[in-house]
Amino acid sequence: MDRNQGSRESRPTKLCHYQSAPSFDFARGITEKGGRNLTKQDEAIPQFAVSNRGVNLDDARMRSGLNEATTPAANRGPHVMKRLPVQFLLAWTLSLGGCAHYPVNAPLASAAPETGYRFNNLSHANNSDSLFVVLAFSGGGTRAAALSYGVLEELAKTEIVWEGERRRLLDEVDLISSVSGGSFTAAYYALYGDRIFCDFESSFLKRNVQGRLLALYSSPINWVRLASPKFSRIDMAAEYYDRHLFGRHTFHDLLALGRRPFLMINATDMSLGSRFEFTQDQFDLLCSDLSSFPLSRAVAASSAFPILLSPLTLRNYAGSCDSPEPGWVQSTLMDASAPTRRRNQALEARAYLDSTNRPFIHLLDGGLADDLGLRGPLEGIVTRENAGRGMPWFQVDQIRKVVLVVVNASVAPDEGVDRREKSPGLREVAEAAGRVPISRYSFETVELFKETVEKWQREINQRRQSTTAPASAASGGSAGKSLLEQLQFYPIEVNFDALSDETERKFFKKLPTSFKLPPETVDRLRAVAARLLRQSENYQKLLRELNR
Repeated sequence: MDRNQGSRESRPTKLCHYQSAPSFDFARGITEKGGRNLTKQDEAIPQFAVSNRGVNLDDARMRSGLNEATTPAANRGPHVMKRLPVQFLLAWTLSLGGCAHYPVNAPLASAAPETGYRFNNLSHANNSDSLFVVLAFSGGGTRAAALSYGVLEELAKTEIVWEGERRRLLDEVDLISSVSGGSFTAAYYALYGDRIFCDFESSFLKRNVQGRLLALYSSPINWVRLASPKFSRIDMAAEYYDRHLFGRHTFHDLLALGRRPFLMINATDMSLGSRFEFTQDQFDLLCSDLSSFPLSRAVAASSAFPILLSPLTLRNYAGSCDSPEPGWVQSTLMDASAPTRRRNQALEARAYLDSTNRPFIHLLDGGLADDLGLRGPLEGIVTRENAGRGMPWFQVDQIRKVVLVVVNASVAPDEGVDRREKSPGLREVAEAAGRVPISRYSFETVELFKETVEKWQREINQRRQSTTAPASAASGGSAGKSLLEQLQFYPIEVNFDALSDETERKFFKKLPTSFKLPPETVDRLRAVAARLLRQSENYQKLLRELNR
């Protein structure tokens, strides 16, 4: 690699000038009320969740209580006890800890397919239906988040001309499906839009999030909360993300923005081992309302790697609302000739309708079911009735180009154990047990997706030709001309394996999966993401065909 090129890539161009003003106050994700920046000391102070779900004190009130307990009596006024007994303070803390409870997802009074956070309920005024762009962000901690961020930066810099209009390719993104570390970038962009280019680096990518979470877990006052059987490490992590990244915003706020891209955050159902997506379609099965669900908890579930973080719990209200079993589930299970994969999906969906045996759903890291975030788009194709209906995300007769950008931050396997005779230790075995199946599964997912979409593409094109050819012949070849244009599919993968320089490739594939990376490494990841995207043959082909 050219040394000068590497130097330039270590300092990617800033895009903060693209920032657009949000329609409501997003600043809460960065500062407290009054504009005071949150400090590391603040992060160690717990925040309780409220109402009928348990005790709920915000961190400002908690700090007030703690300060009152430690401030000299002379500074607290004549009507306050001179000293709060240590025993009383301890009892008060224990009572709070014993009542600690995770925030419970809200029940759904009645199902309404036309409401809630669904793809079809978002406006497409900001982009076209004829060009459909899907981004899939993989897992991999900050490594994955930074690589995904670098792709967003490059898409923001790329101008195209489509249907006579000049715009950024980023503005044409319709759907972002994500897991684990990639979910932080996906959710931040879906919520804040171009503001991501102003503060995501300082708020997450270049912040030692891992160390700050460990500080929370080691805080004595939090030990009491964590002792509660209904409050765990994942809930505390979600609180941190809520305060410092997502500003206590919910899926209702995403719906209120009313614009694409549609966000599909994926976790893993611990019992079924299947993909669980945070969309209202999925929550309908639970008779639960996604609109009041915090984005922070969805991201926390998506990145809840086993052992390091505990599962996130949802309450299952199935049967309490008027939501019937989806028609596709019934028809699939009644069809003896239905494909096995589709029947399996139908059985998984039906399992959520049994709230008697499954009153609670426990969710783990989305990478366990799909480390690339590809299964959601894939299942959208597999579960279609026929090629004429296609995926529910776009109008089949209008679509001309489908672009899929897979941001794959997977790393190389650890071959160190193969260089010694000593039997691998428990930690090494545990890591391999999680890493190896995920790696193999990810490869198969990419290949399956390509095969499925290519087959779907052929079916759509055959249908277009069969429906427009008769009309075209009858009118001398002019009618139906627009529909004769072939649907084109552009699969693009951003992957470290595409790096030609072996030293550089090894550097990136040896990066740890954690929420802590040096700032210069984050910059290198951003730069290499942009370079890998630009070097992709299918990406170059797409740009040529868009701008001609």
